[in-house]
Amino acid sequence: MLSKEDNELLSQTAAGTPMGNLIRRYWIPALLSEEIPAPDCAPARVRLLGEELVAFRDTQGRIGLIGEHCAHRGTSLFYGRNEECGLRCIYHGWKYDVEGNVLDTPAEPGDSDFRKKLRHTAYPTHEAGGVIYAYLGPRDKPLFPNYEWTQVPLNQTYVTKCLLECNYLQGLEGECDSSHLSFLHRAVDNARNQPLYKTDTAPVYETEETDFGVRLIATRNAADKQHYVRLSAFVSPVYGCVPAGRPTNELDGFEIHTYVPIDDTHTWRYDIGFHRSRAVQEDEVHRRKQIGPDYLRIRNARNNYLQDRQMQKTVNFTGIEDFLNHDACATESMGPIFDRSREHLGVSDKAVIAVRKFLLSSVKALQEGREPPHIVREARRNWFPHIDCFAYLLPQAIHWRQHFDYLTISGEKENPAAFACRSRLNSSMTNGKTT
Repeated sequence: MLSKEDNELLSQTAAGTPMGNLIRRYWIPALLSEEIPAPDCAPARVRLLGEELVAFRDTQGRIGLIGEHCAHRGTSLFYGRNEECGLRCIYHGWKYDVEGNVLDTPAEPGDSDFRKKLRHTAYPTHEAGGVIYAYLGPRDKPLFPNYEWTQVPLNQTYVTKCLLECNYLQGLEGECDSSHLSFLHRAVDNARNQPLYKTDTAPVYETEETDFGVRLIATRNAADKQHYVRLSAFVSPVYGCVPAGRPTNELDGFEIHTYVPIDDTHTWRYDIGFHRSRAVQEDEVHRRKQIGPDYLRIRNARNNYLQDRQMQKTVNFTGIEDFLNHDACATESMGPIFDRSREHLGVSDKAVIAVRKFLLSSVKALQEGREPPHIVREARRNWFPHIDCFAYLLPQAIHWRQHFDYLTISGEKENPAAFACRSRLNSSMTNGKTT
């Protein structure tokens, strides 16, 4: 369990709080590209870490993420006119560019230089894989991390977004817990890995601190003197990387479940997935069917997740459709902010404990004036072959590290299955044929 003080430390994310200050040091998802799909389209409201913002794509396609309320007298810029490389307030016509410069104050005298003395709140953005990321920290921003899922072609990646009505940490901790697969996501049939999850409900856990966060390994006994290794990762500060929906022994990508605080009691969950070798098929993005307009889940606490008690007897463990809704029910029903001083942790919570310790250590480092881990400053370090996720069957005599030797503490050795490695190999083969 956590003390009430540590629980508050990790759960509170508004500006000026220790955890809020930590998350602001990293690039985090702010919205989807589809929310501002074209130059001069309508702006989109964005609420991050308790801050009210508005995003827009200007005439040249540049993305702005600026304070929602006009610096003049506070009118919402969400209603503004997005035109001629700026967002103009409907009240008195003040106009802002993507960097927060005040371009025009037409209600002021023509010879006034008043606008030059002003600077509106504006944050840097980076667009990759259908997601617009933002950096909300001090001016000395780090490099955008070249994660593998941000480097693949757009047709080899997918993303969904939905509202989670609880604190971000409740969602994130669910990604660090492999034992719940045997219960929360159990099905009556024996599709995929269901027999294995039913047979061994108490996996053996290993955790390993790395330069990106914590590597999480859960091992189950399997038939024919094998063990089933499920390797996932917590990537600081809000990413849970898991081999969701991937067949055993397939090394063709994974999913990144991301929990971005809207405020302390609401979270945006982004599910990013990618393939290393092929395009995404529409039926693989099954979560889209579970999410309605405005990124609200169709099944939610207000309708009891449309739980079907007969389905609970004959189809699956919960009587609720889709893993996305299973997760939401488990984490939202804890309450808006769970009091972790009341919990009783067991051996199965080893990974959750390791991630909490990592976050507390990161917060302490920042409070002491030290840079937290996984802030990318050098181009040569902007390489992450050691962030990987998979489910794999190995002979019991072989340790997972022996088979996957690129899974080091920091990036040292190329992952032979990685997209970048495959691309270089294909390029080399193509060039060889050409010459």
